[in-house]
Order: sequence, then structure tokens, then C-alpha cells
Amino acid sequence: MRIATTIFLTDETITPVRLAQELEQRGFAGLYLPEHTHIPVSRESPYPAGGPLPPEYGRTLDPFIALGQAAAVTERLTLGTGITLIAQRDPIDLAKQAATLDFLSGGRFTLGIGFGWNVEEAADHGVNWRSRRELARDRMALMRALWAEEPTAYDGEFSSVRASCAYPKPVQQPRERKGAPPLTGPRVLIGGGAGPKLFAHIAEYADGWLPIGGRGLTESVPALRAVWQEAGRGPEGPQVVPYSVIPSPGKLAHFGALDEGGIEEVVLQLPPADETEVLRTLDTYAQYL
Repeated sequence: MRIATTIFLTDETITPVRLAQELEQRGFAGLYLPEHTHIPVSRESPYPAGGPLPPEYGRTLDPFIALGQAAAVTERLTLGTGITLIAQRDPIDLAKQAATLDFLSGGRFTLGIGFGWNVEEAADHGVNWRSRRELARDRMALMRALWAEEPTAYDGEFSSVRASCAYPKPVQQPRERKGAPPLTGPRVLIGGGAGPKLFAHIAEYADGWLPIGGRGLTESVPALRAVWQEAGRGPEGPQVVPYSVIPSPGKLAHFGALDEGGIEEVVLQLPPADETEVLRTLDTYAQYL
């Protein structure tokens, strides 16, 4: 099982360069970074975990710039977003950023996407909350058109792009889909709670799922796999990557025994802290490598 990590990197935490170097030297598999562009102080949306919103949510570094620094000082460490708020981003710009990071890192990038929880943040980006899932789906389709080998036009419900010259191309190879064009671009994982809507999105246009915390996977992984098979997707998926996990030996053993062949990657949560505390946590997590 590959052991990756995630952290809210901010202007007050360990730097991306130091963290990436330490992760690779210690044998961790990857680094995923979340994002929030801003947190309106007039926020009415409740924090999903309950209680006050932790301050790091309003101080996050841009994940693509931070992961670019991490890519430059590592050779093997995989890099990902966990997650990119895709409805809040211009899809043409995001396609370029994701392709560039995948190209410069030699195919090490995973685009984790999600639909968000902060209504006020999304509204400042002009997002209609009720249609954000359909908007995300539309934007992924546009991005895949730009990642295609041949100039490909896209005309969707929310956005469009002319057939264009768009380089660099992502390094990762297209994945075949029965009865549909191949999935171009980097690996795409969707974050969110288990349910028919999310599973339908994953089976249609993604490579797998980022379930927060990893609870309830005994029931939900077979349900996702059934939707995946009904959609005609291949036997190699879906990839399920438990995310933001506080580890224990029993929990990781449970993940390893799940589904057909078990879970192959788990993302452990690091504290949004300075270098001393983060490295101390990595020392503790080393037992799971």
C-alpha cells in the first residue's frame, strides 16, 4: 500500500520544498494539497466537520504553485490536489496548469477535484450552487478536449472552446472507455460523500474516488464498483484512495483487505504546522511505510 500525505500548507507552515524533500527521503509515496481561494468573513456555510472553521482554511497556498516547487526538488514523489474546486476555476487555465505540472513532473500529477462546501466562496466566483456539479462535469469535458492529441472542439452547457493548439500535453496515457472517447489527461479522482450522484460522476469521467476519512468503505466500495461496471468501465478501476486519514494499524489493515485486491493508496493527514511538528508527525507515520 502506497502511503501518501496531505496538509494545509499556509504562509505559517513548513514550506513545500522542505516537506517534499523530507517525504521523498523518508519513502512516502505522495503529497496532495487542498485549496480555498478565500474565505468570506460573512460566511454562513457551516464547517462540515462541525465547530469553528480552522484558520488554515483562509491561509492556504495555491496548490499548483506549491506542487510546482515540490516537483522541482523531487524525482519520485507523486503530486496531487485534494481537492481542486473545479467549479471555481476557469477550465482553459486549469487545463494548462494541470498539463504543465504533469509534463514537468514526468507524469506524477493527480488532479483531485470536488464540488465544494462553502457557498459564499463559490458565489464570489459566480458559481450557481445548485448547478455546481453539472458545471464541474462540463469543465472536465472541456479540459479533456484541450488535452486531446488532435485539436478538438467542445461546446457544452456552460462553456465551449474552439479546436485549438494546446501544449504541453499531459504525460499520462489515455484510458479507454467502452462506447465513449478515451479519458485524456492526468489521473482524476473525485472527492465527496458516498452516493448515487457522486458515483455516477466518477464512473462517467474520472478514474476513482477520494473518500474523506475512509469510513463506511465496506459498503460503499462495492456500490461504486457496481456503478462503474454498469457504465462499461474497465476491470482496472475504480481507484479508491482514502483521504485525510488519521492512521492506525487496524484502520490500514482494514483498507488493505477491502474490495478486490484491497486499497492500493492511502493519504494520511499532516498537521498544518511548522517544520518541527510536521517532521515529528512523519517520524510517527514512518511505522506505516
